[in-house]
Amino acid sequence: MKTIFSKTLKSIYLCCFLFLSAFAFCFAQNRDFYEIKVYRLADKQQEQEVDTFLKQAYLPALHRAGIAKVGVFKPVEKDTANYGKRIYVLIPFYSLDEFDKLDSKLQKDNQYQASAYWTAYYSSPPYARIESILLKSFVNMPQFQIPQLSGPVNQRIYELRSYESPTEKLYVNKVQMFNDGDEIGLFKRLGFNAVFYAEVLAGSKMPNLMYMTSFNDMASHDEHWKTFVDDPQWKKLSAMPEYQHNVSKADIYLLHPTDYSEL
Repeated sequence: MKTIFSKTLKSIYLCCFLFLSAFAFCFAQNRDFYEIKVYRLADKQQEQEVDTFLKQAYLPALHRAGIAKVGVFKPVEKDTANYGKRIYVLIPFYSLDEFDKLDSKLQKDNQYQASAYWTAYYSSPPYARIESILLKSFVNMPQFQIPQLSGPVNQRIYELRSYESPTEKLYVNKVQMFNDGDEIGLFKRLGFNAVFYAEVLAGSKMPNLMYMTSFNDMASHDEHWKTFVDDPQWKKLSAMPEYQHNVSKADIYLLHPTDYSEL
C-alpha cells in the first residue's frame, strides 16, 4: 500500500513540476511584437491627410481590432532632414499571430474602408511611401511601457534609436549587452522612461536593434544623457572587451508625440 501511495505521490509531484515548468516557459516567452510604420510625406497636404486618417480612422479601427494603445510621433523642428516629412506610428502586439491577422480584420472593417484615405485616387495619394519595421521585444523588457511624464505634451521628447551592427554575431552581442550586461537596468535606474527595447526582425537596416526612451522636454533629455555618459556603470560596461565594436552606426530620431498619440 505504501509503495502504491509513494508512486502516486511521485506522479503528482512530477505532473505539478511539468505544469509549473510549462507555465514558466510560456510566461518567459510572452514577449511583445511591435510594428513601426513610417509615413514618408511629400508636402503639408499629405501630412494633414495622414493625420486625419490616423486620428479618425486608423487608431479607432486598431482599437476595434483589439489593440489598446498606439503611439504616433513627428520629428522635432531641429531634425531638419525629417521635420514635416515623416510620421511614425508604433503599434504593439501581444503575439505574432495578432500582427498577422490585423490586415484581414481591417479589410472587414466597414468604417475603416470608408475613410477618404483608403479610397484616395491614384493621382493624389495621401503619402509618398510607407516603411514598415517588425520588431520583437527584448527578454529583459518583454512588454512595452507607457511612460510617466509630466508637463505639456508638445514639449515631450521621445527618442527613437536604431543601432546597426557590422555582422549578425556582433548584433547578437549588442542585444546581450542590453540584457545580460544590464544596459536596460542602467537606463531604468537613471529614469529614461523607456517605452520599449526590441530586436528588428524585418527592416531596411538589419542587423539592428531599436529602442525608445522619453523625457519631459529637451532640457531633461540632455541632462539624462549627460548623466548616462558619466555614470560609472556605463563606463565599466562600455569598456568591457566582450562588448567592443558591436555598433557600426547609430541613427537617432528626436520626436514629439502628436496630440492624439496614446503613448
